[in-house]
Amino acid sequence: MFDTLVKINCYSKSQLLKKAAGHLLEKFYCCEINCAEIDKSVLFAHHARGCTIIASKICENVVIYQNVTIGSNLRFNKISNEWENVGNPIIGQNVVIADGAKILGPIIIGENSVVAAGAIITKDMPANSIVYGVNQHKPKDANYDLIFNSNMINFEKIIEANHKLIAKFNGK
Repeated sequence: MFDTLVKINCYSKSQLLKKAAGHLLEKFYCCEINCAEIDKSVLFAHHARGCTIIASKICENVVIYQNVTIGSNLRFNKISNEWENVGNPIIGQNVVIADGAKILGPIIIGENSVVAAGAIITKDMPANSIVYGVNQHKPKDANYDLIFNSNMINFEKIIEANHKLIAKFNGK
């Protein structure tokens, strides 16, 4: 149901259908997705639970995890009586955005980057970066995919690793 609602919300030509799908996404998945342009290959892990995604553009093969916010970072200048910092982010190709990241304002996240869990980003970030903390980045190691790879790990291996960690914690 989630994928169908996203398709209707993002790509339907009918404003009525888009509005209805958007309402259902908020009701059932606690997420809002509203982008000027979003590629059909974008993946939402965990059904985008808790996400607010308001972007100028999200490019091909982007993966977005739960509780991510992509949106504006507006401010009103009382002296000039004008809004400043107008616009929403552009997310480049092959970007992975981890849990709880915040990407705000008229900025660009460069292609092939990974935005770390909990990052707060309000400035442009270069391609092929690990983006973390508050507006920090470092080069991404081309030999590794972080967080996501289309050849995902077998769930049983995760359970096995968790049991080993619990045994270590328990002193066994």
